Amino acid sequence: DAGDPVELASKYASENADELVFLDISATEQKRKTLAALVLKVASAIDIPFTVGGGIGALEDVEILLKNGADKVSINSAAVKTPNLIDEMAYQFGSQCIVVAIDAKQIEGKWKVHLVGGKVPTTLNLFDWAKEVEQRGAGELLFTSMDHDGTKKGFANEALAELSQTVNIPIIASGGAGNMSHFSATFTEGKADAALAASVFHFGEISIPELKSELHKKKIPVRL
Repeated sequence: DAGDPVELASKYASENADELVFLDISATEQKRKTLAALVLKVASAIDIPFTVGGGIGALEDVEILLKNGADKVSINSAAVKTPNLIDEMAYQFGSQCIVVAIDAKQIEGKWKVHLVGGKVPTTLNLFDWAKEVEQRGAGELLFTSMDHDGTKKGFANEALAELSQTVNIPIIASGGAGNMSHFSATFTEGKADAALAASVFHFGEISIPELKSELHKKKIPVRL
């Protein structure tokens, strides 16, 4: 437990984070809807863009979250189970607020999409699925390598670089951040458009202002 989400959101906003991502990781598994009331509180406490994911499976879920102040929504399992949902969401709300999260890990050298936080393998190839997601109208991809997640040994930069060759929409790298050099590497080697991390920020291992300053020194474009 890293603490109260509203307090953390306010802290990160004041530290000049570019965006926040609130993923209710138990929502899909326990079949409960994302806590719309919490979204309302978080959104009213901050003035930076804010993405919400977890348990989103229908257009009305998106409508409620956007109404409650989320700037974007992230869908994962629902997109795999009902790919047409991406088209419908993009048509109704605009591609700019639809993020498709893809969790993948390598099986026998091939990147396969997984569901339920990496627990359930699918037959989908990461790069084929990313292309389809883009064609269906997603505005961004949030790619988490389940092989790297929690290791603090760096992001999956080879896969990220291949993803950036596969799609034209922005890619958010997730899974593996352990130190500041991992962030610069995912931008230079992985060609990621953004990098997401949780524990290194939650537990004070990396400060956002210091990280941004470090990236700026390395000539990586960053909002200071």
